[in-house]
Amino acid sequence: MSFDNLGLEPRLLQAVVAMGYTRPTPIQTEAIPLVLAGRDVVGCAQTGTGKTAAFVLPMLQRIRTEGRAPSALVVTPTRELAVQIEEVARDVAKHTGHRVTVVYGGVGYEPQIKALRKGVDLLVATPGRLLDLHKRGDVHLNRVEVLVLDEADRMLDMGFWPDVRRILNLLPPERQNLLFSATMSTDVLRVISSTLHDPVQVSVTPSATPVEAIQQSVYPVGGQQKADLLIKLIAEHKLDRVLVFTRTKHRADRVAKVLGRHGINAAAIHGNRSQSQRQGALDSFKQGRCRVLVATDIVARGIDIDDISHVVNYDIPNTPEDYVHRIGRTARAGKSGSAFTLLAPEEHETLRDIETKIGSVLESRDHDGFDYSHDRIVPNPEREAVRKPRSVFSSGIKGRGYRRGTRRR
Repeated sequence: MSFDNLGLEPRLLQAVVAMGYTRPTPIQTEAIPLVLAGRDVVGCAQTGTGKTAAFVLPMLQRIRTEGRAPSALVVTPTRELAVQIEEVARDVAKHTGHRVTVVYGGVGYEPQIKALRKGVDLLVATPGRLLDLHKRGDVHLNRVEVLVLDEADRMLDMGFWPDVRRILNLLPPERQNLLFSATMSTDVLRVISSTLHDPVQVSVTPSATPVEAIQQSVYPVGGQQKADLLIKLIAEHKLDRVLVFTRTKHRADRVAKVLGRHGINAAAIHGNRSQSQRQGALDSFKQGRCRVLVATDIVARGIDIDDISHVVNYDIPNTPEDYVHRIGRTARAGKSGSAFTLLAPEEHETLRDIETKIGSVLESRDHDGFDYSHDRIVPNPEREAVRKPRSVFSSGIKGRGYRRGTRRR
């Protein structure tokens, strides 16, 4: 399959070549013709598989290039994701003439208002800032023809769903709706089902199942020894380009400082940091000046960095879905990667939830030469995952028009 076979017009094919794409990914192969046909689509695929281009390319073919109000709207939960989607859209728009604008919180209004006043065809936005701008009268949503909810399940987890509902009520009822995410929970589908019209499901990998290229393991350790073990793992295994996840903002800052005191250049990124601080940390990590990036889950899906060799769960995540998103930062674009989880005694129950969700048992390891304390608990090596994972689409949506399989002919 090539992009030539997907129904894209010459200007978009020119953009595909300029962006360095050679062959469409599975999600692009399945989704692009459906979007071009005007269908509502629920797309589920692992991170790093080209979801953004899967909706940006056909969306820009479907919308006009005139008018001052947006014809297409992408709503996404974090600033980082908004910026990344805008970057892809701008690359495509260089060849189509569409005007692309991004709006998000944490920065001043005036530059965004100035950009909106120049006119916009495709608007990328975080929920809160979009509603603020609409209330001020700086953006009008009465001409939106295509809506994309990106990482809709994450928006539900982060408490954005009331804002999303308000946005939906501002849009024309006759529009095309696209949902794209690495996981798509039944909770989200249940909430959004009344908005979708005869949707088609595109799922190129089992939902909430990590990519096979990631080597996953757990390191049982006492909670007070996690920092020491992390330092040992990074230093003695010569780990480079490491992404470490913590549960709280305070712990992210503390872990970064501890690593720095031991000669490991690290930076923290979380919701309390300003946009410039977050972008500076990301740039430093991307450019190799920073060896370790310590992050919280709120920005997990906004981190799009190639060649991350290792993901470390300093704290086990609250949900199995967050585990999938965390480890999905490595092994992108067909490459291999590793994910380590530092497992404290009180986190064993959550580990079982993760293993149940992914349908496999994670290998437990010890680090040779590390002086473990006695308060750690090693998981039973003969334990089993309680059940195999089931598709998130298998319940709660009967009679809603959801379809599996291939697109209509």
